[in-house]
This record gives sequence, structure tokens and C-alpha cells, in this order.
Amino acid sequence: MHRNELGFWIAVAVVLAGLTVPWFLWGSATVVAGLPVWLWWHVGWMGLASVVFWVFAQRAWGIGIESTGDDGSSDGRVGGPGRTRETHSGGDSS
Repeated sequence: MHRNELGFWIAVAVVLAGLTVPWFLWGSATVVAGLPVWLWWHVGWMGLASVVFWVFAQRAWGIGIESTGDDGSSDGRVGGPGRTRETHSGGDSS
């Protein structure tokens, strides 16, 4: 399951990065609302990328960097249920 999800997010990242620059609009002199259409594409695409990143951060943050235990479970995932907070005594608290 995690391997398919990892592959999905890699594909999403490649598509987002590949279409950030609107290669197909180069040379177009079309203007909409006073700005070139390629600039509108870029602004819209960055908005889409920010929404996709938010979804990724909510659903799949840490995928591909988790460590699996001997039984194949991924409880050692960064920030997962097996993680405990280390406390240190002494030193500056600032």
C-alpha cells in the first residue's frame, strides 16, 4: 500500500514541477486583464501546487522515510505511534 502511495506522490510531484513553467505558452502575446496569459498560468499553477502540498502534508507526510520493524509494521514512522519525546534535564531552557 505505501509503495503505491509513494509512487503516486512522486508522479504528482513530477507533473507539478514539469508544468510549473508553461512551455507551451512561450511566444504567445495573449493578454488577459492586463497581464500575459503565461503569468496567469503560473499564478494559478502555484495556487494548485500549494493546495496539493497541503493535501500531501495532511495525508502522506513522511511517506518513504519510515523504518519498518522486524514484523513489517511501520510503527517507527517519523512522528508515528511508537515515537516518544525525549526529555533532557539541565541546560538552558531558552
